[in-house]
Formats: sequence, C-alpha cells, structure tokens
Amino acid sequence: MKIYRLVFKIVFASVVALAPVLAPIAAPAADNYPGRPLRFLIPAAPGGTTDGLGRIFGARMTEVLGQQVVVDNRPSASGVLAAEVTKNSAPDGYTIFLPYHQHTVNAALIKKLSYHPVNDFTPITQLTEAGLLLVVNPSSPPTTPKEFIEWTRNLKGPLNFGSAGIGSGGHLAGELYKIMTGVKAQHIPYKGTGPALTDLMGGQYQYNFAGLLGSLPLARSGKLRAIAVTTPKRIPGLDDIPALAESLPGFSVVGWYGVMAPPKLPAPLLKKLHDVIVKILHEPETTKRIVAAGGTPVGSSPEEFRKFLLADMAKWADVVKRSGAKLD
Repeated sequence: MKIYRLVFKIVFASVVALAPVLAPIAAPAADNYPGRPLRFLIPAAPGGTTDGLGRIFGARMTEVLGQQVVVDNRPSASGVLAAEVTKNSAPDGYTIFLPYHQHTVNAALIKKLSYHPVNDFTPITQLTEAGLLLVVNPSSPPTTPKEFIEWTRNLKGPLNFGSAGIGSGGHLAGELYKIMTGVKAQHIPYKGTGPALTDLMGGQYQYNFAGLLGSLPLARSGKLRAIAVTTPKRIPGLDDIPALAESLPGFSVVGWYGVMAPPKLPAPLLKKLHDVIVKILHEPETTKRIVAAGGTPVGSSPEEFRKFLLADMAKWADVVKRSGAKLD
C-alpha cells in the first residue's frame, strides 16, 4: 500500500506541475489565430460563380487576417469531394469550405452519402441567397405568372422544362412547381445552364427555372421572356418582375452559399471566423459584387445557419421523395 501511495503522490505532483504548461494547449488561442495559411475548399472548377465568390472572400480574408487564404478547388459531382475533405480535416480553423444549395439536396439524391450535410460540419454563416428566374421563349403565350400557370395546366401536347442538370436548383424548382400545381411536365436535363437556355431560345421545350446571372441578360435583350422570380417576394432592383408566389402562394426556391468548417470547431475560432467573414460580406465593394451576380448578402449567425440548413434538407427531401427525382 505504501508503494501505491508513493506512486500516486508522484503522479499527482507531476500533473499539477504540468498543468500551467498543458492549459494553453487544451484551450484554443483565438488571439494568436491564425498563425499559418488557411485552406478554402471550393466545390467547383476555376471560373464561374462559385469559384468567383470563393476568391472574393479568400483575397479579403488574406488581407484582414494577415495570413494567406489559399483557394483549393475540388470540383466533383454535386460538391461531394470538397465536403468529404472538410469533414475529415482537423477542427483547428485552418480549413473552411464554401457549400451551396446542392449541399443539402445531396442528402436526398445520394443514397449512400458519406456524411450528414449539417451534423458532420460546423456551420459558420450563410453568405448569400438568390432566387431563380422563370423564363419562356418569347413566342410563348404567357406574360404573367397567372397566365403561365393557366398555360401549363391547359396546354395541349407535350410540356417540357429544362434545367442545368439532375438535382440542380432549376430541376427541383420545376418539380416543386409540378407538385404545387398538379401540372404534368417532363424534365429535360442539360449539362449546364448555357446549353439549356440556348435550346429554350430555339423553342426546343417550354420553360426553365434558371439562375439570374445567366438568364436575366437574355430576358432583358428580348431573347427570352421573364415570367417570375422564385424568391418569396420581389427582388430589390428587379421590381418589374413579379414573384411566382404572388400567384402561387407558398412557392419559394432560394439558392444559397455559405461557409462551413470541420465538425467540433472550438467556439473561440468559430466566433473569430464568423466575425471576419460577416464583416467582409457587408463591405460595400463585396455587397456590390454579390448583387451584380444576382445574389443578396445574408450574414446569419452560426445557429441561424444551422437551422436554415436543416429546414432546407427537410424541404428538398420531401420534394425529391414526392417527385421521384434521382441521380442516374
């Protein structure tokens, strides 16, 4: 017994002596963060809206934090690769990720997804939201949302809608429209917005819920006709285009971008990243560039973003189940 007591005293004394040394290691020191470059995972190839947004924030964060924020493009189907890398990275504040609306849809479309889109990450903030634009060929009869609904319900012959691809925002908006109106329409998936809108201008199908950035200039030039936006209310600056919800109450499809980190990011680091990113988001130059790309700045709290993500997952899980949409 005396030997056991002696060993216990020695071990206890060692722990007490080391406590001041171990404490700084156990607690994340946000005051000294960051001490080295950060990695910003972008789920898209260089070029395009997603990459452009990531580079805007990567450049400004580099200036504000005083450490290089390296944009790391990890393109893959639906952004899964970048998400997997983020999930498996250390929660030390040196890896962040730019998810977009496909991130929550994946849970419904991909049966064996290797992660939970919310619980396996640390939500930091929702950066932006953006609606889609319902467009038709200029030779089509409808000019208002009410006329469009009546037209699609009563059209004699084939009724088709196009999108940038299976599982895209435009695809799911079309499926939601079918569910809410009872319209029978066939989905035509394309490999990108450009080819889809080209065929719509050529009269190959009837309508498309397309991204504002690609479709609005075509509508303003008369090559397409804008019927409605998919946000719950009209978009500031586009007041001449009604919201589809004005004629179809409850209809809402809002795309989004946000920033997330690996799971279990310590609270001090989460706060530091959140504050820096939201500050940059609301800078006049950043806001101007986001609005020019068809988006609206948000800047939610981590908890608000988490609740938004869970609600978005539930909404699209229901739409996918009811529509039968699936990836080939």
